[in-house]
Amino acid sequence: MGFKKVRMHKKACNFCKAKVTKIDYKDVETLSKYITPNGKIASRNTTGCCAKHQREVARAIKNARFMALLPFEQE
Repeated sequence: MGFKKVRMHKKACNFCKAKVTKIDYKDVETLSKYITPNGKIASRNTTGCCAKHQREVARAIKNARFMALLPFEQE
């Protein structure tokens, strides 16, 4: 009795699909999709972003937090 190999396909990066050149920290609606309910930055596995865009998202979220556009933690 053997197990079937199941191949999981990777999610395509939303930013690569839309050909976004720069992720803006002032775009709070987009950035809030990449934050967990606790206020943490979601991982690449969860978001489906490529490494390049995940780094840009993380930097934009940190900038938005510093500018008080996004909270540091949820209550």
